[in-house]
Amino acid sequence: MEKPTVQQPVQVVSKSEGRSLGARTPIGKGVGVGSRLWIIATVVFAVAVVWPFVFSNPFMVTIGTLVVLNAIGASSLHLVIRTGHVSLCHAAFMGIGAYTAVLTLMRLGLPFPLNLLAAAATPAILALLIGPVVLRLTGKYFVLVTFMLGEIIRLVFLQWTSLTGGANGIFDIPPPSPSLNTPRGFYYLSLSCATLCVGLVVRILVSEIGRTIDSIRESERLAGCSGVPVVRLKVVVFIIASSLVGIQGGLHAYLLHYIDPGSFTIVQSMNFVVMNVIGGMEHLAGALIGTVFLVTLPELLRGYVDVQHVMFGIILIIIMAAMPGGIVELVARLRSWRAGQAKEEEQQVS
Repeated sequence: MEKPTVQQPVQVVSKSEGRSLGARTPIGKGVGVGSRLWIIATVVFAVAVVWPFVFSNPFMVTIGTLVVLNAIGASSLHLVIRTGHVSLCHAAFMGIGAYTAVLTLMRLGLPFPLNLLAAAATPAILALLIGPVVLRLTGKYFVLVTFMLGEIIRLVFLQWTSLTGGANGIFDIPPPSPSLNTPRGFYYLSLSCATLCVGLVVRILVSEIGRTIDSIRESERLAGCSGVPVVRLKVVVFIIASSLVGIQGGLHAYLLHYIDPGSFTIVQSMNFVVMNVIGGMEHLAGALIGTVFLVTLPELLRGYVDVQHVMFGIILIIIMAAMPGGIVELVARLRSWRAGQAKEEEQQVS
């Protein structure tokens, strides 16, 4: 009697596994690459820590705060992008977090840590409710549905005047704590939250879950045939991303002491997308680089009031045309050029 053959499960390997943040590399090379990444991350974090002391001007400190806050939104959207979707309702979830944090503070009198937890939980609950439906869509259909969802949420902010203040918004939002009522104090609060949020995204991407997410982006049907719970994993990622951007919304409200529906429109959602595109959609580092670029560039062009937006648009077009893979692609090109130069030198010596 013949023994039944047992079919081995198919292992899904994404095309980007060799170049993504959490890819496995050979021992001889992986250690060096991993060490360089940790060194770069440490240097960037050290620069962020000393930023308020090097630039003590409150304006520069506030710019640093905007950078670290937008890093939360860009990195959380990067999680969704890694599943193969581009969401245009990310700013709406940010707005839900902002209004939740403000209302729980000003009307319910909850202390600051609970406000921030509520700002993370409320958009996460909404993502849990709509995620299983909208995440079954792909391509332009998902983009259109998230665009409409963002507009519906914005209209709710605009029309529910008894709760949100309507078009006038909510004024005189108190600081989360008296000790955080200074630009430097609030900067370090934002930096701490951004470090935790971005660190969570990094941990997800370098884990087995991150590689599974990449496999879904490369071939959703193959991943599903291999036993990957595609929709369930997408929903979990969607919930985490919505929760993180809700935290950014709460901190954003405390920073400006004012919120209104105009702060959470499709424009802000597109900014998050552009941050990922400019930096590079294949890597989390690209989202962070794009955040720094997109937040600081308008401030550098502020002296050219008449042509500020024109110059900003031209610079974006040039970067996208010259580096379709984002600013991160420039690093890869430099690395390839250095490798070619080293190879030519070796051939000349031999």
